[in-house]
Amino acid sequence: MRHYVLFFGGIVVAVAIWLVGTQRYTGLGIPVIVESFQHPLVWTDFVGKLVLTVMSLGTGFKGGEVTPLFYIGATLGNALAPLLQMPFATLAALGFVAVFAGAANTPIASTVMALELFGPQIGPYAALACVISYLFSGHTGIYRAQRVGHSKHLYVPEGMKLGEFPSYRVQEIKRANRESQE
Repeated sequence: MRHYVLFFGGIVVAVAIWLVGTQRYTGLGIPVIVESFQHPLVWTDFVGKLVLTVMSLGTGFKGGEVTPLFYIGATLGNALAPLLQMPFATLAALGFVAVFAGAANTPIASTVMALELFGPQIGPYAALACVISYLFSGHTGIYRAQRVGHSKHLYVPEGMKLGEFPSYRVQEIKRANRESQE
């Protein structure tokens, strides 16, 4: 069954790329990441990469974890700049690190990365963006073996692997339903 999903998923992804008519959202996208710091981009850049990445990973294809997040974050920041009336390079930098902080559950490391890549002047803004992203990302992430050091919320046991959290939640819901019926 898995082979059929891969086969037909590959066809769907290939047709989607053909319909879009550009290779802009395929591969690592490093040129587009660089562009997001140089000039305003169309807002569809982050949507295109997000959709194709989700389609590819959802059908079982293996791909990068980090670089697509950088692409999506930088282009999202670039797209939000006109709405927030802020410099596009600044918001591209904040998106670059904040999306990764939320997806990887690493706000401190992502803030340090922002300092290393973009200089100390962005530090307070990056810290705020990374912590907010981390808090809103819940207890899921790109690294399934990552353990919960301390819960973002009260209901997650410390030391649990993120990959174990979905089944834990199902068990907790079942337990709560049993208790409410008693």
